[in-house]
Amino acid sequence: MKGKIIKGIAGFYYVWCENAVLYECKAKGIFRKENVKPFVGDNVKIQVLDEEKRLGNLEEILPRTNFLIRPAVANVDQALVVFAMAEPMPNLNLLDRFLVMMEWQGIDTVICFSKQDIVSEEQEKKFQDIYEKCANRVIAISNTEQTGIECVKEVLQGKTTVLAGPSGVGKSSLVNLIYPDAKSETGNISEKIGRGKHTTRHSELFHVGTDTFLFDTPGFSSLKVPEIEKEELYQYFTEFASYHGLCKYQPCSHIHEPGCVVKEKLEKGEICRSRYENYVQMYEELAESEKRKNWRNKK
Repeated sequence: MKGKIIKGIAGFYYVWCENAVLYECKAKGIFRKENVKPFVGDNVKIQVLDEEKRLGNLEEILPRTNFLIRPAVANVDQALVVFAMAEPMPNLNLLDRFLVMMEWQGIDTVICFSKQDIVSEEQEKKFQDIYEKCANRVIAISNTEQTGIECVKEVLQGKTTVLAGPSGVGKSSLVNLIYPDAKSETGNISEKIGRGKHTTRHSELFHVGTDTFLFDTPGFSSLKVPEIEKEELYQYFTEFASYHGLCKYQPCSHIHEPGCVVKEKLEKGEICRSRYENYVQMYEELAESEKRKNWRNKK
């Protein structure tokens, strides 16, 4: 029988199958032997061992359309990344790293700025103006006042979406507004495996509507730049990429060279300074990583 892994915890995999039944499965030994790890979002084939107790074995992982490293989930159509506009103030460096990661993996990204009710319209517009150039869509919401929630539901419709962002920004509250059954589902699974109160420490998937799935993932506070060539980094800053080939010197790092169009646009205010500074920091990290790699290869 075919299904999709919606949660993996403590060696158990919970598979939502085509007959609309959730089965608790263990992975066969061949997966460990071949060093293959199932992930949330994987489409799989299972063998039902006990229909009454809803128990089974994972038999096969079907081919993945994509796979995200952080958060670790498979077969995603888009990412919905949630950052608060205040309390806590958004770590824009972390947000930019996430955008680079998604751009690198070819995943569309929607940015959801939460806590709209505690910021001014001017502050909200500032975030909108910065990020509408580098995301597929930017939405402002308030979980407290339930504003913007319908826009989020509209974005999710008919897609498999990974919900991500740092802790404390209201992701779990947003999930409960979108899908009120989330608490009871996670509670049932926790009870079955003998776990206590649920906190989002593992990725899990909810079937929230027809052809609509939502991954809830653990919060994160840091994110490494993907292992790309430093000369390629500009491609993942979408507002830089449109100026490719226009700089005086080629290739241009957009950092040191004179006659750089990107730096000119920065000084004119057409490129956001925080975005540019985060680009420089990531570029320097990649350059340092490259040096270490070359040093190890010479040893």
